Amino acid sequence: NPPIDNGFKVRDEHGGAIAPEGLKEIESLIPDNLNAVPLKPYKSAVDAGLIERFDPAPNYITHISKLVDIEKIRNAGLKVLVDAMWGNGAGWFTRILGGSSTEVIEIHNTRNPIFPEMKRPEPIRPNIDVGLQKTTEIHADVLLINDGDADRVGFGDENGEFINQLQAYGLLAYYLLEVRKERGPIVKTLSTTSMLNKLGKLYDVPVYETGVGFKYVAPKMLEVDAMVGGEESGGYAFKGNVPERDGILAGLYFLDMMVSLKKTPSQLLQLLFDKVGAHYYDRIDTQFKGDKTEKINNILNANPQEIGGFKVTGLNTLDGYKFSLDDGGWLLIRFSGTEPIIRVYCETTREERIPEILDAGMKIAGLK
Repeated sequence: NPPIDNGFKVRDEHGGAIAPEGLKEIESLIPDNLNAVPLKPYKSAVDAGLIERFDPAPNYITHISKLVDIEKIRNAGLKVLVDAMWGNGAGWFTRILGGSSTEVIEIHNTRNPIFPEMKRPEPIRPNIDVGLQKTTEIHADVLLINDGDADRVGFGDENGEFINQLQAYGLLAYYLLEVRKERGPIVKTLSTTSMLNKLGKLYDVPVYETGVGFKYVAPKMLEVDAMVGGEESGGYAFKGNVPERDGILAGLYFLDMMVSLKKTPSQLLQLLFDKVGAHYYDRIDTQFKGDKTEKINNILNANPQEIGGFKVTGLNTLDGYKFSLDDGGWLLIRFSGTEPIIRVYCETTREERIPEILDAGMKIAGLK
């Protein structure tokens, strides 16, 4: 993130995000006068035994090797392109899969906080365009993209087309249910795909919807003993691992799905669409200044009966303003929790209607 956004991520004893009430409790303990916080030179702290350095990689690799058959992927003869986005996802897939018949090629795999060739290290367009182009140039079977801290993941298919993060979550849930034959609750933020609700009905597993962010997803996963949890930004967590996003494990699961079903990424997406119908998604982020009140009043007073040619069938205000549409899609307008940004999202079964739906959302929010 930009330097002004920097801070601390705090995790609980399960490795998951702490719920909002827990964060407020921690924040209440921060001294008003930070100069009163005692400081100690790093070397002195190490010498005093207050700091312990360790390498988590060996234990992590042993752990994920119990969750996915890595040797099967190593022996599959795939050509895997990995975009590490200048972050700490660099080297992981090479270390895990390298030296086998599966070839791993990395780009953007050195540390560079300027993040060249992208706006910021998020696994979404346009940040991934260089990787998508490279996929076709080298005839890779798949593109795996990790964000700066590798807790999120994105995918590109063999044709250099982006598999968006809602489609990716649908595919990963389908993999767990159909390939691994796992059963258990699915936890999703309200900003991610309705395909999960359809999969829940087909496979008779409950689906729970939360507010946006893993501070809501992780506690819910623990509460219901979920099979999988995820959000619209490309972060997915899995049972048997920590209740937190893991972009390395998600990438390995995707590769295992390709190998197990003997299909390319584009074929996998078509397989999912054959099961639940085609779904398409897009989002517009708009910066704003001033108070949110005016924007909120615009949204509440709009009371649309139709959006993008679809009838409005409901309004969910769990986190923002989500209008359900009669094609099974939705429009969501919400404020970012970390930046002065209004996000307008939509998912629809009619790809050509996306611009019209988003345009309606911008008008409802008073942005046009």
